[in-house]
Amino acid sequence: MAIELIIAFVLLGIIVGVMAGLLGIGGGAIMVPVMASIFIQQGIPKENVVHLALGTSMACIILTSFSSMRSHHQHGAVNWSLVKRMAVGMVIGTFSATFLTAYLSSKALAIFFAMFMTYVSLQMFRHNKIQAGSGDIQHTELRLVTLGIGAISALVSIGGGSLTVPYLTWRGINIRNAIATSAALGFFIAIAGTLGYLINGQLNTITTEYTWGYIYIPAVLLVSIPSYFTAPLGAKLTQKLPIQTLKKIFGVLLLLLSLKMLASFI
Repeated sequence: MAIELIIAFVLLGIIVGVMAGLLGIGGGAIMVPVMASIFIQQGIPKENVVHLALGTSMACIILTSFSSMRSHHQHGAVNWSLVKRMAVGMVIGTFSATFLTAYLSSKALAIFFAMFMTYVSLQMFRHNKIQAGSGDIQHTELRLVTLGIGAISALVSIGGGSLTVPYLTWRGINIRNAIATSAALGFFIAIAGTLGYLINGQLNTITTEYTWGYIYIPAVLLVSIPSYFTAPLGAKLTQKLPIQTLKKIFGVLLLLLSLKMLASFI
């Protein structure tokens, strides 16, 4: 592997970790478009590029989401009863949606990713507080919501936080517990998504060197390890930097990265 490629993935891991700790945003939002660009530069066929970026990003999230889950658990903030109720639906939704991605073109996936990241970017500019609803969550509602969050998480390779936290907050869950519970659920999403992309990549005979299914192994190691160690740094910086301003800058960055990826397929 070229030294330039190694440096690119390590730098990506450092940035992903800092941003995740600083703004609480899952790494997939950054990793997918950047990895797609790197894979295109490597000469990987465009019909496989987005699938490989999604699968690799999901695998990278496993280590960082586990670290986040453990940290929140140590502070007693995870609502494990709610995790048990929500995890099954999210796992099923995530795993099932990876089979859908295998039949979608890279162009279709890039369009969906850009649309979703436009939504996420707009949230970065909002200051409105979510109006809390009833804390009584019906089983049918919860199952449908978790299936949906899981499916979208697989299609854009995120841990679900940008959807889970607003939903739990709206349902009357304290924001601290909502974030912690979402972090725990993100670990299960990452496991299910990684397994799904691994299986589907093998079913669709991806032949790119160093890949396992839709997962590019060197990137997983070179990105996830640095991000694991830089996430705490990002968390510390939240006390020193203007978070609201950074969120707006990050929102614009997400939009530009998504549009750049989309432009590669149109």
